[in-house]
Amino acid sequence: MEVGYVIVGLDIMSFKSYVQNLQLEQLFRKLGAPNPELLTREVEYFTSREAEERDKIVLSYLGENGVNQIVNAIYDFLLIPPRIPVNAKVLDVGAGTGFFTVRLYNRVRQILPKACFYAMDAAPAMLISLEKKNVEVTLFVGIAENIRGSIEEARKYFDIPYKFDAVFSTLMLHHSIDPEKVFRSIKEVLKDRGKAIIIDLCKHNFEEFRVEMGDIHLGFELENISKMALKHFSRIKIEKIGSVHCECSGRLVEVFAAFLEH
Repeated sequence: MEVGYVIVGLDIMSFKSYVQNLQLEQLFRKLGAPNPELLTREVEYFTSREAEERDKIVLSYLGENGVNQIVNAIYDFLLIPPRIPVNAKVLDVGAGTGFFTVRLYNRVRQILPKACFYAMDAAPAMLISLEKKNVEVTLFVGIAENIRGSIEEARKYFDIPYKFDAVFSTLMLHHSIDPEKVFRSIKEVLKDRGKAIIIDLCKHNFEEFRVEMGDIHLGFELENISKMALKHFSRIKIEKIGSVHCECSGRLVEVFAAFLEH
Protein backbone atom coordinates (compact mmCIF):
# COMPACT_ATOMS: atom_id res chain seq x y z
CA MET A 1 0.00 0.00 0.00
CA GLU A 2 1.31 3.42 -0.83
CA VAL A 3 2.14 5.47 2.23
CA GLY A 4 -0.31 8.29 2.88
CA TYR A 5 -3.25 6.71 1.05
CA VAL A 6 -6.22 4.60 2.09
CA ILE A 7 -7.70 1.99 -0.23
CA VAL A 8 -11.48 1.71 0.07
CA GLY A 9 -13.03 -0.66 -2.45
CA LEU A 10 -11.80 0.57 -5.80
CA ASP A 11 -11.38 4.15 -4.66
CA ILE A 12 -8.21 5.70 -3.32
CA MET A 13 -8.58 8.61 -0.94
CA SER A 14 -5.81 10.72 0.47
CA PHE A 15 -4.81 10.40 4.11
CA LYS A 16 -6.10 13.94 4.58
CA SER A 17 -9.52 12.92 3.28
CA TYR A 18 -9.50 9.91 5.58
CA VAL A 19 -8.89 11.92 8.73
CA GLN A 20 -11.24 14.71 7.70
CA ASN A 21 -14.07 12.20 7.43
CA LEU A 22 -13.45 10.62 10.82
CA GLN A 23 -16.11 11.23 13.45
CA LEU A 24 -13.63 11.87 16.24
CA GLU A 25 -15.85 11.97 19.30
CA GLN A 26 -17.68 8.87 18.08
CA LEU A 27 -14.35 7.10 17.56
CA PHE A 28 -13.09 8.16 20.98
CA ARG A 29 -16.28 6.85 22.61
CA LYS A 30 -15.95 3.54 20.79
CA LEU A 31 -12.37 3.26 22.02
CA GLY A 32 -13.48 3.92 25.60
CA ALA A 33 -11.60 7.19 26.02
CA PRO A 34 -11.76 8.30 29.68
CA ASN A 35 -13.32 11.63 28.69
CA PRO A 36 -14.27 11.77 24.98
CA GLU A 37 -15.50 15.36 25.17
CA LEU A 38 -12.30 16.65 26.79
CA LEU A 39 -10.15 14.68 24.37
CA THR A 40 -12.07 16.04 21.39
CA ARG A 41 -11.59 19.59 22.68
CA GLU A 42 -7.86 18.98 23.12
CA VAL A 43 -7.63 17.60 19.58
CA GLU A 44 -9.45 20.66 18.27
CA TYR A 45 -6.95 22.83 20.15
CA PHE A 46 -4.09 21.27 18.24
CA THR A 47 -6.05 21.30 14.99
CA SER A 48 -6.94 24.95 15.07
CA ARG A 49 -3.88 26.45 16.72
CA GLU A 50 -0.70 24.50 16.33
CA ALA A 51 -0.37 21.75 13.75
CA GLU A 52 1.59 23.63 11.10
CA GLU A 53 3.85 25.35 13.64
CA ARG A 54 4.28 22.48 16.08
CA ASP A 55 7.83 21.52 15.10
CA LYS A 56 9.03 25.08 15.57
CA ILE A 57 7.30 25.28 18.93
CA VAL A 58 8.83 22.01 20.16
CA LEU A 59 12.31 23.05 19.03
CA SER A 60 11.94 26.45 20.67
CA TYR A 61 11.04 24.80 23.97
CA LEU A 62 13.58 21.98 23.93
CA GLY A 63 16.48 23.42 21.98
CA GLU A 64 18.82 21.27 19.90
CA ASN A 65 20.53 19.86 22.99
CA GLY A 66 17.26 18.72 24.55
CA VAL A 67 16.09 17.17 21.28
CA ASN A 68 19.36 15.28 20.89
CA GLN A 69 19.22 13.95 24.46
CA ILE A 70 15.75 12.55 23.86
CA VAL A 71 16.53 11.03 20.46
CA ASN A 72 19.75 9.47 21.76
CA ALA A 73 17.98 7.92 24.75
CA ILE A 74 15.41 6.20 22.54
CA TYR A 75 17.88 5.15 19.86
CA ASP A 76 20.36 3.69 22.35
CA PHE A 77 17.64 1.72 24.15
CA LEU A 78 16.34 0.19 20.93
CA LEU A 79 19.78 -0.95 19.83
CA ILE A 80 21.39 -2.13 23.05
CA PRO A 81 21.10 -5.89 23.75
CA PRO A 82 18.65 -7.44 23.37
CA ARG A 83 18.56 -5.43 20.15
CA ILE A 84 15.33 -5.09 18.19
CA PRO A 85 15.28 -7.42 15.16
CA VAL A 86 16.38 -6.41 11.66
CA ASN A 87 12.76 -6.33 10.48
CA ALA A 88 11.43 -4.69 13.64
CA LYS A 89 7.96 -3.18 13.84
CA VAL A 90 8.26 0.13 15.74
CA LEU A 91 5.31 2.21 16.95
CA ASP A 92 5.35 5.86 18.03
CA VAL A 93 2.42 6.54 20.36
CA GLY A 94 1.33 10.16 20.39
CA ALA A 95 3.57 10.97 17.43
CA GLY A 96 2.13 14.41 16.79
CA THR A 97 3.72 15.94 13.71
CA GLY A 98 6.45 13.32 13.76
CA PHE A 99 9.11 15.64 15.17
CA PHE A 100 10.74 12.68 16.94
CA THR A 101 9.31 9.97 14.69
CA VAL A 102 11.25 11.18 11.67
CA ARG A 103 14.49 11.61 13.61
CA LEU A 104 14.29 8.07 15.01
CA TYR A 105 13.21 6.68 11.65
CA ASN A 106 16.22 8.19 9.91
CA ARG A 107 18.70 6.91 12.47
CA VAL A 108 17.29 3.43 12.95
CA ARG A 109 16.83 2.78 9.23
CA GLN A 110 20.51 3.48 8.67
CA ILE A 111 21.28 0.44 10.84
CA LEU A 112 18.10 -1.59 10.24
CA PRO A 113 16.84 -0.68 6.75
CA LYS A 114 14.02 -3.25 6.93
CA ALA A 115 12.52 -1.81 10.12
CA CYS A 116 8.92 -0.63 9.69
CA PHE A 117 7.61 2.44 11.50
CA TYR A 118 4.06 3.27 12.54
CA ALA A 119 2.75 6.47 14.12
CA MET A 120 -0.47 6.99 16.06
CA ASP A 121 -1.97 10.21 17.36
CA ALA A 122 -5.37 11.43 18.48
CA ALA A 123 -5.05 14.71 16.55
CA PRO A 124 -5.62 14.27 12.79
CA ALA A 125 -4.08 17.63 11.92
CA MET A 126 -0.81 16.54 13.51
CA LEU A 127 -0.69 13.37 11.42
CA ILE A 128 -1.46 15.34 8.28
CA SER A 129 1.65 17.40 9.00
CA LEU A 130 3.65 14.20 9.47
CA GLU A 131 2.29 12.76 6.22
CA LYS A 132 3.66 15.77 4.34
CA LYS A 133 7.20 14.82 5.42
CA ASN A 134 7.21 11.93 2.93
CA VAL A 135 8.73 9.21 5.09
CA GLU A 136 7.67 5.57 4.97
CA VAL A 137 5.65 5.65 8.17
CA THR A 138 2.14 4.20 8.41
CA LEU A 139 -0.13 6.71 10.16
CA PHE A 140 -3.38 6.18 12.01
CA VAL A 141 -5.67 7.97 14.47
CA GLY A 142 -6.11 6.51 17.93
CA ILE A 143 -5.78 7.03 21.66
CA ALA A 144 -2.90 6.00 23.89
CA GLU A 145 -5.22 4.50 26.52
CA ASN A 146 -6.47 1.92 23.99
CA ILE A 147 -3.83 1.26 21.35
CA ARG A 148 -5.13 -2.21 20.49
CA GLY A 149 -8.65 -0.90 19.87
CA SER A 150 -7.22 1.95 17.84
CA ILE A 151 -5.34 -0.55 15.69
CA GLU A 152 -8.49 -2.61 15.15
CA GLU A 153 -10.30 0.46 13.84
CA ALA A 154 -7.36 1.56 11.69
CA ARG A 155 -6.92 -1.91 10.15
CA LYS A 156 -10.08 -1.24 8.16
CA TYR A 157 -7.88 1.07 6.09
CA PHE A 158 -4.24 0.24 6.76
CA ASP A 159 -2.01 -2.81 7.13
CA ILE A 160 -1.02 -2.48 10.79
CA PRO A 161 0.25 -5.29 13.04
CA TYR A 162 -1.33 -6.02 16.39
CA LYS A 163 2.05 -6.49 18.08
CA PHE A 164 5.28 -4.49 17.92
CA ASP A 165 8.93 -5.13 18.74
CA ALA A 166 9.27 -1.63 20.16
CA VAL A 167 6.99 1.18 21.26
CA PHE A 168 8.13 4.67 22.14
CA SER A 169 6.28 7.73 23.33
CA THR A 170 7.82 11.16 23.58
CA LEU A 171 6.29 13.99 25.62
CA MET A 172 2.80 12.55 25.17
CA LEU A 173 2.02 11.16 28.63
CA HIS A 174 1.32 14.58 30.15
CA HIS A 175 -1.37 15.04 27.47
CA SER A 176 -3.12 11.76 28.37
CA ILE A 177 -6.22 11.83 30.52
CA ASP A 178 -5.47 8.51 32.25
CA PRO A 179 -1.68 7.90 32.28
CA GLU A 180 -1.86 4.53 34.03
CA LYS A 181 -3.98 3.09 31.22
CA VAL A 182 -1.28 4.14 28.78
CA PHE A 183 1.21 1.76 30.41
CA ARG A 184 -1.27 -1.13 30.22
CA SER A 185 -2.17 -0.24 26.66
CA ILE A 186 1.46 -0.24 25.56
CA LYS A 187 2.09 -3.65 27.13
CA GLU A 188 -0.90 -5.09 25.25
CA VAL A 189 0.69 -4.33 21.88
CA LEU A 190 4.26 -5.34 22.72
CA LYS A 191 5.61 -8.67 21.52
CA ASP A 192 7.19 -11.01 24.05
CA ARG A 193 10.61 -9.56 24.92
CA GLY A 194 9.54 -6.31 23.30
CA LYS A 195 10.81 -2.93 24.48
CA ALA A 196 9.02 0.30 25.32
CA ILE A 197 10.29 3.69 26.34
CA ILE A 198 8.27 6.64 27.62
CA ILE A 199 9.92 10.03 27.83
CA ASP A 200 8.17 12.89 29.54
CA LEU A 201 8.52 15.82 31.92
CA CYS A 202 9.27 15.59 35.59
CA LYS A 203 6.91 17.40 37.93
CA HIS A 204 7.08 21.18 37.50
CA ASN A 205 5.13 24.29 38.47
CA PHE A 206 4.71 26.05 35.14
CA GLU A 207 0.93 26.33 35.17
CA GLU A 208 1.03 28.33 31.94
CA PHE A 209 1.98 25.15 30.05
CA ARG A 210 -1.69 24.17 30.18
CA VAL A 211 -2.44 27.07 27.85
CA GLU A 212 0.82 27.34 25.91
CA MET A 213 1.16 23.61 25.16
CA GLY A 214 -2.27 22.17 25.90
CA ASP A 215 -0.87 20.13 28.81
CA ILE A 216 -3.20 18.19 31.10
CA HIS A 217 -0.57 17.19 33.70
CA LEU A 218 2.28 19.38 34.90
CA GLY A 219 4.79 16.56 34.61
CA PHE A 220 5.06 13.57 36.94
CA GLU A 221 6.77 12.47 40.13
CA LEU A 222 9.15 9.62 39.30
CA GLU A 223 7.76 7.57 42.18
CA ASN A 224 4.30 7.72 40.63
CA ILE A 225 5.66 6.75 37.22
CA SER A 226 7.38 3.76 38.82
CA LYS A 227 4.16 2.64 40.53
CA MET A 228 2.19 2.84 37.29
CA ALA A 229 4.86 1.01 35.31
CA LEU A 230 5.29 -1.81 37.85
CA LYS A 231 1.61 -2.69 37.58
CA HIS A 232 2.20 -3.82 34.02
CA PHE A 233 5.95 -4.42 33.48
CA SER A 234 8.27 -6.62 35.51
CA ARG A 235 11.48 -5.02 34.28
CA ILE A 236 11.65 -1.24 34.43
CA LYS A 237 14.26 1.45 34.79
CA ILE A 238 13.35 5.08 35.31
CA GLU A 239 15.92 7.82 35.28
CA LYS A 240 16.34 11.47 34.54
CA ILE A 241 18.03 12.11 31.22
CA GLY A 242 18.80 15.74 31.79
CA SER A 243 17.13 19.10 31.88
CA VAL A 244 15.34 20.77 29.03
CA HIS A 245 16.10 24.44 28.86
CA CYS A 246 13.17 26.32 27.39
CA GLU A 247 15.15 28.61 25.10
CA CYS A 248 12.23 30.94 24.41
CA SER A 249 11.68 31.78 28.10
CA GLY A 250 14.58 30.47 30.19
CA ARG A 251 12.37 27.99 32.08
CA LEU A 252 14.07 24.75 33.07
CA VAL A 253 12.23 21.42 33.23
CA GLU A 254 13.77 18.02 33.96
CA VAL A 255 13.00 15.08 31.67
CA PHE A 256 12.73 11.41 32.60
CA ALA A 257 12.88 8.19 30.59
CA ALA A 258 10.99 5.07 31.62
CA PHE A 259 12.63 2.01 30.05
CA LEU A 260 10.19 -0.91 30.02
CA GLU A 261 10.59 -4.53 28.93
CA HIS A 262 7.82 -7.09 28.43
